[in-house]
Amino acid sequence: MKTRFLAVLLLAIAAALFSHGGTVPAFAETQSQQEELNYAQWDKAASRAEKVLAEGKASTAAFDTLRGELVDWRTRFLDAQNTNSARIKTLRDQISALGEPPAEGETEPREIAQRRAELTKQLNEAQAPSLKAVEAYSRADGLIREIDQIIRERQADQLLQLGPSPVNPVNWGEGIAAIRGTLVEVGNEIAANWDNPNARASLRSGLPVTLLFLTLAGLLTVRGRRWMEMLSEFLAQRGRGRGRTLFSGIASLGQIVVPTLGVVLLAGALKSSAMLGLRSERLVQILPILGLTVFTAGWLGGRVFAQIGVSREILTLPPERRSEGRLNSWILGVILALAMLAREVSKLDDYPAEAVAVLSFPILLLAGLMLSRMGQLLLVHVQADAADSSEERPYRNRVAGFFGRAAIVAGLVGPLLGAVGYAEAGDFCVYPSIMTLALVGFLLMLQRFVTDIYAILMGRDVEDPENGGDLIPVLIGMMLALLAIPVLALIWGARVADLTELWARFTTGFAVGGTRISPASFLTFAIVFALGYAGTRLLQGMLRSTVLPKTKIDPGGQTALISGLGYIGIFLAGVVSVTAAGIDLSSLAIVAGALSVGIGFGLQTIVQNFVSGIILLIERPVSQGDWIEVGGVMGTVKDISVRSTRIQTFDRTDVIVPNADLISGQVTNWTRQNLTGRVILKVGVAYGSDTRKVEKILMEIGESHPLVMVNPAPSVVFQGFGADALEFELRVILRDINYGLSVRTELNHEIARRFAEEGLEIPFAQRDIWLRNPESLRDRPAAAQAQAPAPFLPRQKDDPQPEPLADLDGDVDGADGPR
Repeated sequence: MKTRFLAVLLLAIAAALFSHGGTVPAFAETQSQQEELNYAQWDKAASRAEKVLAEGKASTAAFDTLRGELVDWRTRFLDAQNTNSARIKTLRDQISALGEPPAEGETEPREIAQRRAELTKQLNEAQAPSLKAVEAYSRADGLIREIDQIIRERQADQLLQLGPSPVNPVNWGEGIAAIRGTLVEVGNEIAANWDNPNARASLRSGLPVTLLFLTLAGLLTVRGRRWMEMLSEFLAQRGRGRGRTLFSGIASLGQIVVPTLGVVLLAGALKSSAMLGLRSERLVQILPILGLTVFTAGWLGGRVFAQIGVSREILTLPPERRSEGRLNSWILGVILALAMLAREVSKLDDYPAEAVAVLSFPILLLAGLMLSRMGQLLLVHVQADAADSSEERPYRNRVAGFFGRAAIVAGLVGPLLGAVGYAEAGDFCVYPSIMTLALVGFLLMLQRFVTDIYAILMGRDVEDPENGGDLIPVLIGMMLALLAIPVLALIWGARVADLTELWARFTTGFAVGGTRISPASFLTFAIVFALGYAGTRLLQGMLRSTVLPKTKIDPGGQTALISGLGYIGIFLAGVVSVTAAGIDLSSLAIVAGALSVGIGFGLQTIVQNFVSGIILLIERPVSQGDWIEVGGVMGTVKDISVRSTRIQTFDRTDVIVPNADLISGQVTNWTRQNLTGRVILKVGVAYGSDTRKVEKILMEIGESHPLVMVNPAPSVVFQGFGADALEFELRVILRDINYGLSVRTELNHEIARRFAEEGLEIPFAQRDIWLRNPESLRDRPAAAQAQAPAPFLPRQKDDPQPEPLADLDGDVDGADGPR
């Protein structure tokens, strides 16, 4: 296992990501603000780097040092690329103002030619520093790429390097002799210091402090963790309030801090004894890191496989499996600490390869075994959770199953590689896999912690099972997963220089035409556009609620004005944000033109509806609140958007109509200019009725209704002679056509009442039934006539006139007047 993995993860991950100086390019400054670049010195540094790369004999540490120097130069050259940028833009604008240069064989006025030559000379002089910086930047960037390639090749060679096999008994003697030698040397150092009178005097003088440190170290290391565990359980079981489990989790951090502090005091007590030598003091210095590793692993296993003191479980496991998971976590912490100690001891005494292999293989074998057991626990969780879940294979179970199987494979393959002699490859399989599982568990625990905090802020109990479905904690969890990617890269062998190089290239951005677009440009664009958008919405709200209601503009016009202002405001916000970000889109004009043609063909319906929406807002043939009829749909216009219009029918259903249908189709607008409208009521009276009396009654009924307008006055039309009745129409103009149905109902009720009072009969349709062979009915028995219906046949033109069918009362049908 590589010690730098654990050291970086446990002590300095965040600092390592951002503390590497000179890798983040600064913003462009003017030439007066930049320090003068010494290109002669740069040539010497670049030539020296090229010579070292050509030889390829430098160590990896030397290459890292050289790379850092080149990165500093590259950053300065990147800043210098924007030298005289404002002056260059001004000169280019001046040259463009003179017009296009003359074609071959043509001339232009002398004054313009002289001015063009003068401005071109100034432009070349202004561009010279930036062009020189661009060339130097390219050279430095190329050298850095070559160094990174060499280091990566060395890492790959080291990973695949075949060393001595630890299972070969010939090598066991080397390992045992090396370990014995280290122990002997440590004992000799302590014995030499004990024989030294000055060292013994220092021990006697500092004995009270040493004893005090040892006592506190023993209490904090042995009992401190148990005390904090009892506090955490007390808060979880007997605490009050919605966040008792959250407070219990925070208190559980003391299980790391308190015993680690005890190890620190132990290291201080050993140092204060004045009995340590060079080797022993070096080993004592790493004791706090070893203790932190062990206690962190135990704490993480206790939180991931916890049974009490948490709002919800991370893994679906039975109690005995949870206990096994906690024990495995402690064992893995001890294994990682032993691996770090073995690597430090082997470096300290420069062990031979045989001794390193023999010393590290038992630890690797035990680590692979525990890793496989952790993978088996994940597979048990997948089976238990799949049995409890309503879905067949939830996504989380597929991910957990993948990690479980990968852990089992890595736990088996790693020791096999180590046994063959590929020690680095074996370590690379096992230890990064252990750290990956730890990182995933830590992220899941953080996700639970964030969910609990969000539940408390929302006023809910953290133990409520509904807490896991909120969007904001999920988004925060995704952000935490993204932030963990650099840590995962460090675990699997990435260098800090690799991460800083990626960050430098990200902040540098990319060039589009003559403009370099960087994250700062995107940030400026987003902020300016957000401010413009917020200002537009604020202005729309002010007009909608304060200004427009006090004007005489109708509601439809107010809506059109507010919508148009929104489109203009968003467009201006986009233009201003692009300008503020310094993005020059002129070089994309040809691409944008070709793209617009494709959009025109592919999205022509959407574009047509969009243009129709703009026409609706400007011309306003249809406004919000109008009662319209289009395409067989009748209702009230509720909203006019860019693409479509929403119409609410009288059945309270919403119909989405494309704007193009309102522009190109036939639309009936009942309330466009005003609310007046005509209602026509048709009524029939029996033949023989007094038509003038009917006309007078209908006129009185129409004039008596309050919603009927006096001017124009109601009118009665004697429509004609129908088949069953004399047909009349009452035509009235209403002040508000929206009440047309209710007015029609009231007028019909009044017509029925008045006609009944005046004795006017409203006839209904009459039909005569004729039998083609009535004599056959007379000859048949009554019983047969009752069982079989009479044959009804249509009357033919040449048939003789049949006899009418007698009514049940004995009269001939039709003799008693209209029915």
